[in-house]
Amino acid sequence: MNLKITNSTVALFLLLISSLVLLNSCKSTTNTDDKTTNVAKTTYPSDVTPIFEHWNLILGDGSNAGKAINFEHKDFFFTANDGKTDWVVYKTPNAGNTHGTSNNTRTELAQLKKWSPMTDAKLTATLKVMNVAKTGDARVAATYSVVIGQIHSADGHENEPLKIFYKKFPGHTKGSVFWNYEINTAGDDNSGRWDYSYPVWGYDFSDVGSAANKYPPEPKDGIALGEEMSYEVVIKKGMMHLKFTSEGHETKTFTKNLIASEYANRADMPEQVKKLFVPIGQDGVERENAYADEGLFFKLGSYNQTNGKDPAVNGVWCSGAETHGGDIQKQYGDGNYAEVWFKKTNIEISKDAISNAGYFQANDGLAKKTVYPSAVIPFMDKFKMLMGDGTNVENLVDFEHKDFFYTVIDGTRRWVVYKTPNSGVTSKNSSNTRTELHEKRKWTAEQGGKLTGICKVMQVSTSGDARVAASYSTVVGQIHGGEGHENEPLKIFYKKFPGHTKGSVFWNYEINTEGSNKKRWDFSSAVWGHDMSVIGKTKTDFPAEPADGIKLGEEFFYEVNVYKGIMYLTFKSEGHKTKTFTKNLISSEYVKRSDIPAQVMKIFAPIGQDGTEQVTAYKGQLGYFKQGAYNQTNGKDPEKNMVWCAGAETYGGDIPKQYANGCYTEVWFREATVGAGTPPK
Repeated sequence: MNLKITNSTVALFLLLISSLVLLNSCKSTTNTDDKTTNVAKTTYPSDVTPIFEHWNLILGDGSNAGKAINFEHKDFFFTANDGKTDWVVYKTPNAGNTHGTSNNTRTELAQLKKWSPMTDAKLTATLKVMNVAKTGDARVAATYSVVIGQIHSADGHENEPLKIFYKKFPGHTKGSVFWNYEINTAGDDNSGRWDYSYPVWGYDFSDVGSAANKYPPEPKDGIALGEEMSYEVVIKKGMMHLKFTSEGHETKTFTKNLIASEYANRADMPEQVKKLFVPIGQDGVERENAYADEGLFFKLGSYNQTNGKDPAVNGVWCSGAETHGGDIQKQYGDGNYAEVWFKKTNIEISKDAISNAGYFQANDGLAKKTVYPSAVIPFMDKFKMLMGDGTNVENLVDFEHKDFFYTVIDGTRRWVVYKTPNSGVTSKNSSNTRTELHEKRKWTAEQGGKLTGICKVMQVSTSGDARVAASYSTVVGQIHGGEGHENEPLKIFYKKFPGHTKGSVFWNYEINTEGSNKKRWDFSSAVWGHDMSVIGKTKTDFPAEPADGIKLGEEFFYEVNVYKGIMYLTFKSEGHKTKTFTKNLISSEYVKRSDIPAQVMKIFAPIGQDGTEQVTAYKGQLGYFKQGAYNQTNGKDPEKNMVWCAGAETYGGDIPKQYANGCYTEVWFREATVGAGTPPK
């Protein structure tokens, strides 16, 4: 056969080849109208559980992503397939930016509408927990846990009548599922709120370790990581009905009244709460109608309950876990995160539900907003302050400094932080740094004044000389002389030796010296624990730990009431005996050398401080209050003064190095008042 090739044949052949190339090219491009495309289509979470029109999504970086329709975030919110089924993944680290006033990160849905507990509402979910944090403190109830579903109040205190937890200790195969009811605290102060916990499978919230790394036995009826479970939450006529199911486990049901409290009296408090929450000062009662007057809404996802905050701050909610300084990828790399997968979710609410926009307006970005100390303790306009770097601040309203003076939340309350290193810039007559308020008003003892404070000392220097009375201590409140010798008729101390769990609270009276002020001395009175004169025999030899002492992070209250020349002192702390003292500020008891107490002869006389006092003490002399953190531990050589020169580490005055190595003091106040003296009760 003879094939004759002409120019037209060649042209036709080339056209055919071009068409095939073009067709192939078209197949490799994405075309939403071409159902035969070869490009893999993204499976969004909204393709798996198509309910996102009902929710805003809060991410582990604290941001509000809005309605998560056709949305994913590779760090926090995406889909995964376990070989059988597509799941929606909610993932969040131990530390990131949080939402609202919480200490904990979350990747969690929050409902766009709120509803009355008297109406009908329903939430169902099928899920499996894939990871909880690998580090933390086993004594802290919240450690190693994640909340996978909630009912949250949008109003009032914004408390939570339902939190569904999963918790698994390291080394265990099985974890526990339990749910908590948080009281809707009576009154305006929500700091006394607490949770009561109900076990579903395994333990309840109150089962904790006996030491930081010592865990309770593994629960026999627990749930393993990766094991499927379902929950159903039904609200009807003020009652909450819960149902929990999982293959191979007993189905559990519960009922809780949301509109009539069973905890309206202190006598109603369960033993579990007394064991867990009362020791940290959370001992409130609930309003009689519980959540009846508030709008409620559902939440769902991964609300990581393990954080990096020091357990000394709050022994229930602060986990002390690894956070790698907030580096999310490092936390993900070594298991310090919570991850929950959902394959089914559904929500039903009443047509009477209304917008929940107010909740988001109040809480979106709140963690990034500055809350100034003056918003927590409003009397700041009555004080000025000297900070640990020597900076004087005259106007403290809407002021903070991240190194010295700022606010924090301890899990339940907001506090004002006063922090100062062992070595910085001091006032002209002092060897010690301070971040301390200085009252602007001056008054005489006869005119009087009153100062109160609720505080907890979070840190005292870990270095110093145990023979030096001032070592390892800080002053948290003072009356300071404003003329004459400018001595101090009152200094309230906290002191804790290294290695001790408990420290001492004591107060000192400094004489208003007759003649030369070089002879001045303090007389120290113990409140809880030792007085100032109890010291070590050598630099590193510490006295016995006080049996009735106060721990770091343990709250105490003081009141200084000066009325008609008499100073009345009151000290209170939960679990400790209330102590009161009276001191005459206008008539001295130390006018002769024979009046000098033996305590003073022991610690002050050897350094030449053995004077006597003016007969009228501080009568007619102006003074003023001070409050905050006045660090008594310094780096000066003890050989120069064995009472006040502590010989502590100062790293050449490098403040960040001192902070990093525990060579500083830090005091938190949550309430304080200042005003006129009042007749004593």
